[in-house]
Amino acid sequence: MEWYSIFIPLYTKKNKMRIRNGNHRAIGDVGEESAIAFLEKEGYEVLQHNFCVRGGEIDIIAKDGDVYVFVEVKTRHNALFGTPEESISPRKLRCIQRAISLYFQQKYLSEFDTDFRIDLIAIEVSVVNGVRVEEIRHYKNAFLFDDF
Repeated sequence: MEWYSIFIPLYTKKNKMRIRNGNHRAIGDVGEESAIAFLEKEGYEVLQHNFCVRGGEIDIIAKDGDVYVFVEVKTRHNALFGTPEESISPRKLRCIQRAISLYFQQKYLSEFDTDFRIDLIAIEVSVVNGVRVEEIRHYKNAFLFDDF
């Protein structure tokens, strides 16, 4: 019973309302903008962001030399639901794979003849007095097509 009483303040009705009113989207937007700036600073050519198709989305599509890089960006402001790295589900991976396949179809590219990889950018932010990026971690080749 003590455990429950310790964690009740984290789930107050006021906190839920504040999060529902757009904080998640604002935090995600800051994360994606930071990831784009990070990739450009590292020499990547950002081709597109928020590529959406039915059943999937790719946060950032970039090129690292001749290699297409499909980037999933995960941003967290606390560890209540785990780290950004832990938030990628098998279902999300299948959605990313579907979106990559459709991107290749739209660009008349072959998944088999085109060099590509899937990266993860994990971002931790602070939400005290606005949203501020605390840490960016870039995992190259984080997922293989076979992982899906």
